[in-house]
Amino acid sequence: MCALKVRIKFAKEGIMRFIGHLDMMRYFQKAFRRSGIDIQYSQGFSPHQLISFAAPLGVGLTSTGEYMDIVMGNCPSSEEMIRLLNEQMVDDVRILSVVVLPDNSKNAMSIVTTADYKINFREGMEPDFDLKKAIEDFMTQETIMVTKKTKKSEKTMDIKPMIHTFYEEDGGCFMNVDTGSTQNLKPEQVMTTLYKFMGRDFDPFSIFIHRCETYGENFKPLEKYGDIIL
Repeated sequence: MCALKVRIKFAKEGIMRFIGHLDMMRYFQKAFRRSGIDIQYSQGFSPHQLISFAAPLGVGLTSTGEYMDIVMGNCPSSEEMIRLLNEQMVDDVRILSVVVLPDNSKNAMSIVTTADYKINFREGMEPDFDLKKAIEDFMTQETIMVTKKTKKSEKTMDIKPMIHTFYEEDGGCFMNVDTGSTQNLKPEQVMTTLYKFMGRDFDPFSIFIHRCETYGENFKPLEKYGDIIL
């Protein structure tokens, strides 16, 4: 049987933003079994579904740009796959697209480079400074140094090369930052550093973070690496 690599784009919104990555993996494993699609399993004493996710979404964040790769045997059309899977989804998880990948394609996790994020403020918790001017002044700095703490050490680094786009939008802000296993910058870190630049303390509870899209090299959306299954 010919095995196909398939990339699935999905949205995670509403109350499901509080479900962690491991629970989402188990959720999709059950959804694939219920849908009846021909997902393939690993070999050995403990077979598991051949699923890999792109950059995991943090708890509390919503997204319309999440991806997973699966391996399938018999594969229906993209339209039929979307229907079969969405019949198994809860209201706040939606399958958005399904594409088949070339045989030599790398998995989504290994090619992620950046992601778009939209930041909105909770009512009554907006910044007490001019956000548009603050971001403009913030991004004119030659370097933007931060200290990242781990369990064993501290590391000072320049995050400016990791911020590709950052501007005010509709009372909130939009940013494209490095995401993935090689370089990873969280939107919360950018906002914390912006507030520190303005001489303010940042409250993470003051914002909602939404991931809009996830990209590979040259800002190519991950779904564009494949073709629609006819």
